[in-house]
Amino acid sequence: MIGSLCAGALLGLSAGLSPGPLLALVMAQTLRHGPREGAKAALSPLVTDLPIILVCALVLAAARGQSTVLGAISLAGSAVLLRLGLDSLRARGLRPDPRAAAPRSLLQGVLVNALSPHPYLFWLGVGMPLVYREWARDPVSAAAFLIAFYACLVGSKLGVALLCHRGRRLLAGAAYVWTMRLLGVLLLAFAGLLVRDGLRLLGLLPA
Repeated sequence: MIGSLCAGALLGLSAGLSPGPLLALVMAQTLRHGPREGAKAALSPLVTDLPIILVCALVLAAARGQSTVLGAISLAGSAVLLRLGLDSLRARGLRPDPRAAAPRSLLQGVLVNALSPHPYLFWLGVGMPLVYREWARDPVSAAAFLIAFYACLVGSKLGVALLCHRGRRLLAGAAYVWTMRLLGVLLLAFAGLLVRDGLRLLGLLPA
């Protein structure tokens, strides 16, 4: 279960801290309307992700037993993590932009997250395969992965909102940059594991 918690925490932190439309919305709403509005935007994945997870679960359930399809999905997941890892290594600090629309931050966050391809790609290629694998071993481990993932995903965005409110310079400082670089290295290692699993499912590597 420790491995599940660590994997969930790593993926949640990287998804929560990586620059993207939802993080930009969290920062903008915080700067213009205060930390409460930024926090509302940060909570939006808790609203949008359940339908996304269910869709991805149905797709993967239909592909069960088809090792070629599962191998291709695993390789696609490794590409998602590779992109996240490289983006993390290239991070140079966040620069808050105070421009934002009026509050309704939760609604805006829901729309941004639901209309972005990133959650779908993540859950189809990375998240759900990991949940399935952990569930086969121990349902408690699967639950631990999801709890750690969302605690770190939402918690990191709430942390960014707090930093925007109290100390904007920290977002562009060395601590953020080195944290993202460490996450980037770990994500690249994770991507390598998914490549290995994908090649095994395709029969290109011995099991």
